[in-house]
Amino acid sequence: MAAAAPARAQLTDISVLQNHAATILAADRAKSGAANPIDLANPLTSDSGFKSVGEAFRRGIKDYNAGNKAGAVRALQYAATQGHTVSLWKLGRMFAEGDGVPHDDLKAFEYFSRIADNYADESPGTRQAPFVSSAFVALGGYFLEGIPNTYVKANLNRAVDMFQYAASYYGDPDGQYNLARLYLDGQGVPKDARQAARWLKLAAGKGHPASQALLGNMLIAGQGVPKQPGLGLMWLALARESVQNEGKSAAAEDAWITELHDKNFASASDDDRKLAMSYLEQYLRTGR
Repeated sequence: MAAAAPARAQLTDISVLQNHAATILAADRAKSGAANPIDLANPLTSDSGFKSVGEAFRRGIKDYNAGNKAGAVRALQYAATQGHTVSLWKLGRMFAEGDGVPHDDLKAFEYFSRIADNYADESPGTRQAPFVSSAFVALGGYFLEGIPNTYVKANLNRAVDMFQYAASYYGDPDGQYNLARLYLDGQGVPKDARQAARWLKLAAGKGHPASQALLGNMLIAGQGVPKQPGLGLMWLALARESVQNEGKSAAAEDAWITELHDKNFASASDDDRKLAMSYLEQYLRTGR
């Protein structure tokens, strides 16, 4: 299935996407007159204890894995001052989740923004690319609802820009899934189930459980795609298997996937169930 067309006409070219994505965040901050809530500009001093950015990053990950979150933050912040992509991303995740630090969405937003501002042209396929695309997805999520009592306001156009860039340039399955949801709901883009199905299929083929589940449900209902109950059941079976293999916490978070699977399998005909198993065997054997 061909890739979906970009969300808006002015974003049809990758170079335009890069320039657009890399500049809108700084423009938003400038308009708001907001000060940067994180300070990454302080010069590094010899008493930091780290001889290099790489050493600081490795120490940060080692401390994090050992449960020393305070030590991890100190080391990662040292590396982040030098623009170390993964350190910026990890700090963003820690503040977003309140993982060893006070939960602070604005700080998380700023760390992710640093990545988007400085590394939007990172080539897909590099080691840093997954962290850059993940930062764009995270920013899209913040723009969907905004961050209360901050300069980060809900902005659907910005959310589309962030998800679009991650989905189109990096082929990020989370970006593709979120963009599909916007098309399904008509948020920031015209409501278009066909476009949604295209993005979901791209993400589903990369093993994204939520995309597999939604695509399966759309195939069963014939929403935006030709009705194919057997194929839809196959995608739902793959989605349920994935969440069950991810552990109890993930299974609880994605309970809707299991519920959607069970509901559709319960109402399916025997022929459709058999066809689904045939599709599933082929998919597991060939990957398509």
